[in-house]
Amino acid sequence: MTLPIKLTDHATSDLGALARLETIARLLDGRWTIPGTGIRFGADALLSLLPAVGPVAGMAVSAYLIWEARRLGASAGLVLRMASNVGMDTLISAVPVAGAFGDIFFRANLRNMALLRQHVERRGRR
Repeated sequence: MTLPIKLTDHATSDLGALARLETIARLLDGRWTIPGTGIRFGADALLSLLPAVGPVAGMAVSAYLIWEARRLGASAGLVLRMASNVGMDTLISAVPVAGAFGDIFFRANLRNMALLRQHVERRGRR
């Protein structure tokens, strides 16, 4: 029986965290496709259909992604950009019913993951 090896390399653990966060972002913003259209949507659009509770739940998960980005070394400027994406998404989601459609086209979590991926790649090149 072999014991699991604990990774201590920061780069490897950062890539693992990034992959986990990207999975969450895809679930929130692009998990399913509307048949025959190619338009993708995620749990965030569905949560927007629940008055008050839905947008707050979506914002909480988005805030978790930002918190993890900070843990991965994101600068204050990057965190601010990510927070502004989530703020815009929250405003869109607050509009009853129409907010769900807005969430389909404004994918804050996928935008934030692209920003974080660029940050991690730039840091890896140094």
